Formats: sequence, structure tokens, C-alpha cells
Amino acid sequence: MTQTSKAELFRDLHQRAGVFVIPNPWDAGSAKMLTNMGFEALATTSGGLAFSLGKVDAEGEVTREETLRNAAEMVGATHLPIAADLENGYGESPDACAETIRLAAAAGLVGGSIEDATGNPAGPIYPFDLSVSRIKASVKAAKSLNFHFLLTARSENLIHGIKDLDDTIRRLVAYAEAGADVLFAPGLQTLEEVDAIVKAVSPKPVNVLMSAGLSGYSIEELGAHGIKRISLGSLFPRVAYGAFLKAAGEIKDRGVFSFAAGTMTYAMINDLLRPKPPTSNS
Repeated sequence: MTQTSKAELFRDLHQRAGVFVIPNPWDAGSAKMLTNMGFEALATTSGGLAFSLGKVDAEGEVTREETLRNAAEMVGATHLPIAADLENGYGESPDACAETIRLAAAAGLVGGSIEDATGNPAGPIYPFDLSVSRIKASVKAAKSLNFHFLLTARSENLIHGIKDLDDTIRRLVAYAEAGADVLFAPGLQTLEEVDAIVKAVSPKPVNVLMSAGLSGYSIEELGAHGIKRISLGSLFPRVAYGAFLKAAGEIKDRGVFSFAAGTMTYAMINDLLRPKPPTSNS
């Protein structure tokens, strides 16, 4: 499947009726497993990559080169369209964001997100005007490509402790007007917050991160509130690392191996990694 055809498929997923889940693998192996389970598109996770590299997420430790290398390995492992968590564009300036979009496309990606978080705890969010300029530059770079690179614009207030829904919505509306394809505010905790954002940026599609406040709702229930896309962020790697550390703790603290009784078999994992033909809808 060509990059152009992947981009068309990815765009179609956002234009058809209903909601879809875009899970977040953290390496080529997890990308291939999710592909073989029948998901329709994938997105990278900065947290999952950072953890696998032994680095802290969201503080600038993971480089753009590491992110794009990881993404390219996933592209090579699956026929599915892949979008990338491009963090804050790996630079403050609009030009840095634009260059990141061009490099993401060169790595085989068909979408990606740019956020307005600085990576600096003392001033976690870029000023409004600069944030909008960064999205405008990203949109311009995406439109310069010979396929539709689907750009997601993220407002990071809520996950950085800035509980200002009005400013979050103001930013998302401005990003939508700047040409972003999808809008995303990680950290939403209630359906009322979801409804406010969906209404504000309509008809642009909204991505929602599965978080503690929303985890009690089904895909169908969330879709009924106008959400187009549900992502998981670092949830899968956190589940995996949680099981790993629980097992290691059992060995270290109790000297037993009872966890082994509940694990997937070697053969099961091998089978999930064997090449399988694309399904008719992917």
C-alpha cells in the first residue's frame, strides 16, 4: 500500500460515520500485533517510546531523530496508516514545527500531532499567539506535501494542571481555524467537557484520550457524544510495564513465580507476529 493510499484511508476513517479507536503501539512488534488483531490505524506514543529508551517523557529527553526512527520502524512493520505523536514539534519556532512535519512525512507517516506544551514546568504552555502560529506553519507544511498529511492540533492545558476549559476551547477553535484536521485536548474528565469541545470545533473531528475520568464509558457511549477518534496514549505500555514490574516484584519480594501461570505462550506471541494478509477494510 502506497503512502498516498494510506493517507486516503486515514482521512476516510475521520470522515465516515461513527467513532473509531486508534491504539498506540510503542515499537514495531506491538504495531504488528495490533495490526494482526484487526485495528484500522495506529498512532505512536511519546510516553511508550520514552519508557522503552529509559528516558523521561514530555521533558525534551527524547529527540526528534529517535521519535522518527521509532515511527519508521513501525511503518515498516505494518500496512496500516500511522500517525505520530510529534510532541511540541521539537522546537519553539513555527519553522521547527514545519520541518518536523516534513520529516515525519519522509519517514512514511500520514499524520501527526503538534502540541502547545513547552516541556518547561515553569511555563508549561506556549503563549496563545505563538501557539496559533506554530499550527499555521504546521498546516502549511502539511499542505505542501503530495498527499493529505492529517494534522492533529493539541491543547495541553488540562494535563499540565491548568484547569481552564475556556482557554483550552479558545485554543482548539483557533487551531481549527488555522487549518488543523483534528482537535485534541488530552485530560478531559467528564462527558460535559467532551460535549463542550465537540460543539466548539464542529464539524472538525475530535480525538479523545482514554483517561481515568472517561474509562467507565464504552466506545459506543463515547461515540454518541460526537467523538470521532479515541486514542490510548501511553496506556498500553503502562499496562505492560505494570505486569512486568508486578512479576519482578513477586520474584524479588516473595521468591515465587506464580505469575507465570497467567502469561501468553511463546507460540501465541509468535503467531501474532506472523505476516497476515490485509483485511478488506484496511
